[in-house]
Amino acid sequence: MPVPVPARRRAVLTTPSILAALVLGLLAGALPWRAAQAFNFDSVVERAQALAAAPYHKPDANLPEALRNLKYDQYRDIRFRPDKAWWHNSTSAFELQFFHQGLYFTEPVKINEINLEGVQEIRFDPAAFDYGANKLDPDKLRGLGFAGFRVHYPVNKPAYKDEIITFLGASYFRALGKDQLYGASARALAIDTGLTSGEEFPRFVEYWIERPAAGAKELKIYALLDSPRVSGAYRFVIRPGDDTEVEVRARLYLRENVTLLGLAPMTSMFYFGENQRSPRPDFRPEVHDSDGLSIASGTGEWIWRPLVNPKRLLVTSFTLTNPRGFGLMQRDRHFYDYEDLEARYDLRPSIWIEPKGGWGGGQVVLVQIPTPDETNDNIVALWQPDPAPKPREPYEFEYRMLWQKANERRPPSSWVVQTRRGPGHVNTEPESGPARDKPAVYLTTEFEGPSLKNVDDSALEADVWADANGQILESRVERNTVNGRVRLVVRVRRTDDQKAVELRAFLRSGNEALSETWSYILPPD
Repeated sequence: MPVPVPARRRAVLTTPSILAALVLGLLAGALPWRAAQAFNFDSVVERAQALAAAPYHKPDANLPEALRNLKYDQYRDIRFRPDKAWWHNSTSAFELQFFHQGLYFTEPVKINEINLEGVQEIRFDPAAFDYGANKLDPDKLRGLGFAGFRVHYPVNKPAYKDEIITFLGASYFRALGKDQLYGASARALAIDTGLTSGEEFPRFVEYWIERPAAGAKELKIYALLDSPRVSGAYRFVIRPGDDTEVEVRARLYLRENVTLLGLAPMTSMFYFGENQRSPRPDFRPEVHDSDGLSIASGTGEWIWRPLVNPKRLLVTSFTLTNPRGFGLMQRDRHFYDYEDLEARYDLRPSIWIEPKGGWGGGQVVLVQIPTPDETNDNIVALWQPDPAPKPREPYEFEYRMLWQKANERRPPSSWVVQTRRGPGHVNTEPESGPARDKPAVYLTTEFEGPSLKNVDDSALEADVWADANGQILESRVERNTVNGRVRLVVRVRRTDDQKAVELRAFLRSGNEALSETWSYILPPD
């Protein structure tokens, strides 16, 4: 897309020198616009279309053995020198820093700048890196490229340029807003995630970054995606702030059919939380980057699915038409929820996706993978369009992504604050028989929000539903007199312990819904 020429104030011309200065200023202001006109989203589309028309070419790995055999801590010891940052000495508030190849990042990615002269490649220079304790010969590294890059911009303090977004590995990227720490990640595209056939990881092979003008509040990045079954053109418009916004436009070309095409995929970690205690002694009450999947459907219904760490792969989905938004959220925002001074899970961002235009029919797919610790990203959420695009035909979509902490998207009525789980035995049940053989599960869910503040407690009710594998033994609604929230208590028994149970519930007063829909999965035991 062309970059608009900034508006200028009118001035009274009194001398030829002032007129000449103004003409030169107008020409200088037009040059960036013309450079962006020469290279824009359509330029990347042409490359993606050409790639899709040809057989896939696997990128060549160019790593010398010394970099290929680095350990994790050794690779982390290679750091980009901040004084070498791209645009460091310019008038722009944005800066670029780059990641070195090594360890898992074996193929180089080409990075270009769009500037006054057109498009120029940013070439790798080993002098721009501090190699720490690593004994590497810089002369043997000169043929390398970059593994990725990160963008810096002041969001917390005016005098310090914070790292606000990183592009590194396959099509992964992650961003930060004010007072946030890295947690959940995003990807440009997911293919066959959670399927037994195996997952394909599309990769950004080239970037074009538009040089920002002085005072610019946003940064435009173009990227070319490629993998065995798909190629694509992407444009990212990054607007850092309290909630850093990433506007995404993409056009895909499939080489062949894909079973599961995942748009706007997000990846996060859930090890244990209030609804699932730690499998081993741990001083922390909860450990997760996200604690739930939130969905705003096209019908106005809001859905909250608390996350779990299942014993085996668990894939579920929500069929929708034109969703208004969905995201992996971190709703627990108090330090005492985690008590972790190092990880500070309370500062991890929520990721909210807002589709632009109608996305039509499809499913929000949630993939939950067993993890033995907190080092694995075991949660994936994505949009699967239905029907899937056909090979060789262009498929375009757009969305807005918000990395949030203080202003997280929530329903206007009321929302789930916590879900807790425990054994569901009661004293009246016999010591033997079905109650002993198939113990019940006790779930308490608390809601808060404006719709619950002035409602008569005697009018509060809950609609509770379980699938065919679950038997609702008890459900009741009560006011939590300590904190003012409304608590829903559900006791459920599974028919088949080897199968999951899906539960749904919402609060109402008469025919008026007062809360989002709580949608919970009890994984198989």
